[in-house]
Amino acid sequence: MRKLALFAHVSVFLFLAHFAAAQQGDIAVGGATLMQPYTHNSSLALTPLAETGGTYISISGDIVDPDRRLGLNLETSWREHQASYYGYESYRPILTDVNVLFQPKLSKKFGLDLMGGVGDASTRFYLPGELSCTGGGYTCYTSSDHFMVHVSGGLRYYFWRNVFVRGEAHIYHIQNNFQFNSNNLVRVGASIGYTFGR
Repeated sequence: MRKLALFAHVSVFLFLAHFAAAQQGDIAVGGATLMQPYTHNSSLALTPLAETGGTYISISGDIVDPDRRLGLNLETSWREHQASYYGYESYRPILTDVNVLFQPKLSKKFGLDLMGGVGDASTRFYLPGELSCTGGGYTCYTSSDHFMVHVSGGLRYYFWRNVFVRGEAHIYHIQNNFQFNSNNLVRVGASIGYTFGR
């Protein structure tokens, strides 16, 4: 899964870069954690879990028009380790989004990344007792996919040539996220990346 997500991002980035030679592009990898507001519903016998904590790995790429500072961003983030779902099965959220990006420069070393878009929130639920899926086309998980809306902001700092570090916060609204206690998620973390054509 991780290799497939990385391949998809690199392929899209290289495809866009081929047609946008005069543009600026970024690639980045990062780490973050999730926070979800807790909503209590006393009418439910089994309170839905809060989708919080864990380490989330992310990869992203974008193409930006250097004059208008507008561009397109693609990003995927997934939980590094599976989490327990009521102690019976485990799960792993995967958040993938496509965004319109506004990237104003604040100074020679500082800039902003402001974006909004849509995507897919996929939660994989792994069957109990299955540690790995090998051979024969056997699938040891089921996926629950939901449409989501995404907005985020980040502050980037170029600490060495075209290499930057970016602190960032992402807000997701996931439609019908009934497996968990809220349709809203917040992901906070940092990325390190490289800018082409700067």
